Amino acid sequence: MNRPRVLVTGASGFIGGAVLPLLGAAGAHVRVLAHRHPVAPEPYTEIVDGDLADPASLRGIARDVDAVLHLASYIGKDEERCVAVNVEGTRHLVAEAERAGVTRFVQLSTAAVYGNGPFRELREGDAEPRPVSATSRSRLHGERFVLGAGGAVLRPYLVYGTGDRWVMPALLRVLRALRSGLPECGTALLSLTEVGSLAASLAHVTVSTPPRRATGVFHACPDRPVSLRELVVAAHRHLGFPLVGGGQSFEAAQAELVRAGCDGHLLDLFGVDHWFDATRLATVGGHAPGTGISAGLAAHSAWYRAQLL
Repeated sequence: MNRPRVLVTGASGFIGGAVLPLLGAAGAHVRVLAHRHPVAPEPYTEIVDGDLADPASLRGIARDVDAVLHLASYIGKDEERCVAVNVEGTRHLVAEAERAGVTRFVQLSTAAVYGNGPFRELREGDAEPRPVSATSRSRLHGERFVLGAGGAVLRPYLVYGTGDRWVMPALLRVLRALRSGLPECGTALLSLTEVGSLAASLAHVTVSTPPRRATGVFHACPDRPVSLRELVVAAHRHLGFPLVGGGQSFEAAQAELVRAGCDGHLLDLFGVDHWFDATRLATVGGHAPGTGISAGLAAHSAWYRAQLL
């Protein structure tokens, strides 16, 4: 049996670092697109230089590969950079894949493209995306090139685990600011995906057989949501985060965040239902249920404590 050859972008990132070993374990030969951040060479990797914002550097990059796994994206407020990387970069990468005859293209996107909630058991296609940030708008635009080529787009919501520089640090800022209690007693239901589970889903969809089995949009989320209260209790137990009790209105909590110098939008992420149904991903065998939030945070507690506390 021939080893699958996979081109991977974003291999040095939070998600990429978890996916790469799984592709190697599956017997794949991995061509890594390296730009600003070096990737440690492994026996199964081939490192090539390129920049998604420079179409000329991508010429021929997909030659002789069976699949493309597109994990790279720019996350920030620079709209020109968002367009250059997330939109035009994806467009040029898809064009190179099509030019090389690649029949499988998998992209990591985000459920943030739906915009602010509440979302409860949302299935793919049940809501029109309404992104509220430059990053989300550009990532949604980039998805269209992948979907137009018959590829697969995976949308997790909040992803946590070793390497997470955003989700749990943001929660810690919120808890330190909310001295009067969680909004609405912490009943918001959230889809939180552990990085290892997401990596397993991405690897499976990329190298499983038959080719092009997975097409369209898939929510890459666990079977059950986690309430904000459950998340806070687990973060307190395993990571030493403040245990915030009580309860106040959403509006009062948001005002308290702002007074403390935090971005009030953080409460839209943690204090409003964002529960995404992942049944469709299970139909192609790509759903990795993972572990509960308590076991998940426990598994990554040493890294979080070293980084945050």
